[in-house]
Amino acid sequence: MKLLKRFLQFAFVCTLLGVLTLISLYYYVKSDIPSVEVLKDVQLQTPMQVFTRDGKLINQFGEKRRIPVRLQDVPEPMRNAFLATEDNRFYDHFGIDPIGIVRSALVLITTGQKKQGASTLTMQLARNFFLTREKAYIRKVKEIFIALHIEQLLTKDEIFELYLNKIELGNRAFGIGAAAQVYYGRTLSELTLPEMAMIAGLPKAPSALNPIRNPERAKSRRNVVLGRMLAEKYITQAEYNAATQAPITAKFHGAEIELYAPYISEMVRAYMVERYGTDKAYNSGMRVYTSVESEVQLAAQHALVDNLHAYDMRHGFRGPEAIYWNAQSESPLSHGGIVSRLRKVNEIGSLKAAVVLSITEQSAEVLLKSGEQITLTWPGLSWARQYISETRQSLPPKTTADILAPGMQVFVRKQDNLWMLSQLPQASSALVSLDPNDGRVKAIVGGYSFELSQYNRATQAKRQVGSNIKPFIYSSALEQGYTLATIINDAPINHWDKSVGVAWRPKNSPEVYNGPIRIRRALAQSKNVVSVRLIKGVGINTAADHLLKFGFQDADINRSESLALGSAALTPIEMARGMATFANGGHLIEPYFIDKITDSFGTELGSAVPLIVCDEQQLEEQPERCAPQIISEQNAFLIADALHSAIWGGGSWKHKTGWSGTGWRGQWLKRRDLAGKTGTTNDSVDTWFTGFNRNVLTTVWVGFDDASKSLGRAAYNANLGKNQLVGAEAGAISAQPAWINFMREALKDEPLAPIEPPPGLISTRIDLKTGLLSRKNDHTSRFEYFEQGTAPTKYVLDTDSSTPFDNSAPLPTHEELF
Repeated sequence: MKLLKRFLQFAFVCTLLGVLTLISLYYYVKSDIPSVEVLKDVQLQTPMQVFTRDGKLINQFGEKRRIPVRLQDVPEPMRNAFLATEDNRFYDHFGIDPIGIVRSALVLITTGQKKQGASTLTMQLARNFFLTREKAYIRKVKEIFIALHIEQLLTKDEIFELYLNKIELGNRAFGIGAAAQVYYGRTLSELTLPEMAMIAGLPKAPSALNPIRNPERAKSRRNVVLGRMLAEKYITQAEYNAATQAPITAKFHGAEIELYAPYISEMVRAYMVERYGTDKAYNSGMRVYTSVESEVQLAAQHALVDNLHAYDMRHGFRGPEAIYWNAQSESPLSHGGIVSRLRKVNEIGSLKAAVVLSITEQSAEVLLKSGEQITLTWPGLSWARQYISETRQSLPPKTTADILAPGMQVFVRKQDNLWMLSQLPQASSALVSLDPNDGRVKAIVGGYSFELSQYNRATQAKRQVGSNIKPFIYSSALEQGYTLATIINDAPINHWDKSVGVAWRPKNSPEVYNGPIRIRRALAQSKNVVSVRLIKGVGINTAADHLLKFGFQDADINRSESLALGSAALTPIEMARGMATFANGGHLIEPYFIDKITDSFGTELGSAVPLIVCDEQQLEEQPERCAPQIISEQNAFLIADALHSAIWGGGSWKHKTGWSGTGWRGQWLKRRDLAGKTGTTNDSVDTWFTGFNRNVLTTVWVGFDDASKSLGRAAYNANLGKNQLVGAEAGAISAQPAWINFMREALKDEPLAPIEPPPGLISTRIDLKTGLLSRKNDHTSRFEYFEQGTAPTKYVLDTDSSTPFDNSAPLPTHEELF
């Protein structure tokens, strides 16, 4: 009894000393222990992801790769792998594992080395959130106290879920969701047992045990994990045997980008940083769903790129990028030597770097950067006459030797399953497509290559708009009492400008003058002199003020007669927004490119609330949701209908009175619901095409980034046969083909959506020559729309169709007419 008493006294003293030691340690480190209350509402550093409207990943931004997962979504073998390897008594202890601590202490006493840390999952979570990996006793003490606190705040499942999402697993992957994607390019549910075991073995040393850098060490560690799972009876012997024999299949997988659309993703990044700040934007795991649809956006990118290559090919081949050897005097490089040099060449977009190995009369053998050898046949070479200048090309080549020689490093691209000689386009372009009913950006492309230039020409490049301004000028004229039947003289102007002492002689392009002409046809055929006469008749300031209604900035509107010809400078998205007014019945919409924002688990944080085109009931119930009406519905329809004639023309070809509008190539789409307008500035520096139906409006701009450089002209290439675009570059030649190719895809499955005439209009038959009422029902007349009260009241005389004016429209002065 005496011995027992002494033992109990000794035990009591030791316990007391232990408690006192723990209390002393607690107060010693108390000031350094962080509050773990944040774990109740933890925000893991998760990258921001950007998606299309239909859920395709466009891009992600952030330093750490993390894909948060719920514990219930983690496969059971993955959970068991971590428990068996890291802390098999996790669900039984209170944050620290006494058995593990004793085992670690024995190892330390017997070896003198800290080989085992005795860290539970809770302690590892404490270290990952609040401490470092430094092997120090004081850190271990802090780790224990923090772990005890965590166990009081959170459930075991909450701790385990945080651990699995927080743990570092190498290659910038944090958490098991990101590791599955980085190493195997799959989701957790798609992983095999050996792959799960591989990931579960990484926390011990993410770099040293990395299966990409050290596959053998990683395999050994994986088998240790499988052994622990077998020992704990999580897997059978047969499963263990099969898993340990599985090969190492891990390789690096970048973010699973499903649609590369860098211009829209950069717009999102800039917006999110401005709104939320850099840290929250990049690390809070927000998912941003843009307004663009993947197929429509991809069609826009292809249309723009293909159109720039088509322009580039019209103007000739500028020669090789480099010459690796002179075929006349030097020995060719080996295939290995060629590939080695090609690896240093930056490939842009669809362009592939290649070196010419040999040529025949009308073909060439080339070696690609990948080591693949391909043949360029004559259809892929015959375009390549020599570039002389933007306005001159050499005679068409007759043989391959006129174009290429062995040793030349060039670019090639595949188009319609044909390998073609190519080159990096020097011209630039932008495309914006909107839903005119609410401003949703359906597609947007800011240039040929974001890698070459992050400058977004769709939103940042203010360029002169040329004749794309005319619908707005004509809209102003309609507000002042003009009609689509009003006759204006299409004749040369010779106006003396006292301020500069020279005559201003605006000209039509082409220089064709029709004399007295109806406004509908003048707009459809983009008659410059008629536009000038209209702005003079309306008044420059009146017209300019009218343009400001469409959201344009006063600083961009040149208040002079040149405004009638497009001297205003606008961005493509500003042009699209303004032109949408004619498609939607006179409303000014606000373009938007973000549909909604969610957190990493899909909870919605915000969504777009766009201004919409409202009917009378909506306007009464929710006026704050309605886009403002800036011009009358009748005015908008009349301009849209005149622009329909820009594509479909008028008159009678049978009776030799037929005429085409400047956008006649839009007929290739075989849709009667389309309207559009070309635009070309002086010397073909800027070219535009804007076209639309009721639901889709698209603007395309083409030009050089250097605003002093002309797009030039292209001569006929006898090698290419029919359907070439030749002559001076213009909106119909440079920009409209991209619009056509895009709209073909954007409208592929869409029903016709014509712009219907609104109430307040009348339709009456007029004489085509005079604009007066007509009783005839033949090729000399047509039905025309008028706002009520503006239709002519006189009939043309059957014997005299020479009177060019009606008595309801403002009469041009003698100077304006002649």
